[in-house]
Amino acid sequence: MRSELADFLRTRRARLRPEAAGITSYGVRRVPGLRREELARLAGVSLIYYTRLEQGQSTNASESVIEALARALALTDDERTHLHDLARPRPGKPPRPARPEFARPGVRQLIAAMRDVPALVLDRRTGVLAWNELGHLLFAGHHDPEAPGRPADRPNLTRLLFLDPHTRELYRDWAEEAGRAVASLRVVAGRHPDDPALTGLVGELVVKSPEFAACWSQHPVKVCGAGAKRLHHPLVGDLTLRFEALHLPEDDGHRLLTYSAAPGSPDEAALRLLRVDARSMRVDGFRGSGDQLSATVRTP
Repeated sequence: MRSELADFLRTRRARLRPEAAGITSYGVRRVPGLRREELARLAGVSLIYYTRLEQGQSTNASESVIEALARALALTDDERTHLHDLARPRPGKPPRPARPEFARPGVRQLIAAMRDVPALVLDRRTGVLAWNELGHLLFAGHHDPEAPGRPADRPNLTRLLFLDPHTRELYRDWAEEAGRAVASLRVVAGRHPDDPALTGLVGELVVKSPEFAACWSQHPVKVCGAGAKRLHHPLVGDLTLRFEALHLPEDDGHRLLTYSAAPGSPDEAALRLLRVDARSMRVDGFRGSGDQLSATVRTP
């Protein structure tokens, strides 16, 4: 957690332009952004104390210091909350053996009943705990539909986004989607610094994906609870869907994600076509991409 706080402060200090902060710059700057002494002066804290914070040598900063730093660094609301999580970590729960997570039966029943809406249930690490038939066909038709029920090999949306070529081809704005995924994962890492599964996921992606490693090092932070996704699906082509992330009560960070199209739009027609496929055939796997897609199907 100390290194995370230090990394966050350094990246945010580096992005501030001296003139934007009302500081007159003299001479050649060896590093981008503000100098430590300049930020300390803006925040009204001593240089020694700020240096200890940025070097990870001090924890549990006071609320007034955190707020002063947030103002001086011009943080967004999400970044301000993240700074609080890093600088004043919440008391953790007593350690207990890790147990596999599953979506509650009632939640699985709910999304199964949502036949016209793609839906997924994720854990806080973006592991897929459940999906309905349309959600499976939309995002991972090349995966076993029963995979979310197997903790050992269940899909993880962030891992798929960076390491699975089929998923990469699904997103028309892959770079934007990747940045959003990393920013969301950073928020979770700040709230749950002692989650070994999350640490393992981040470590795996840093090693296997240079793009993830580069984005992670920039320490983006943003809560992404709603928005739009521009997709190119191998069966139904281009479509744009609105998504909503709903946090489920009584579950440790589980979220229900739903995707919808504007009524009467071509996107709705594309979902309707995919829904027909879901009801009439079972898609075993995809090979190729775009117009060169080869799909293996079996009529039930």
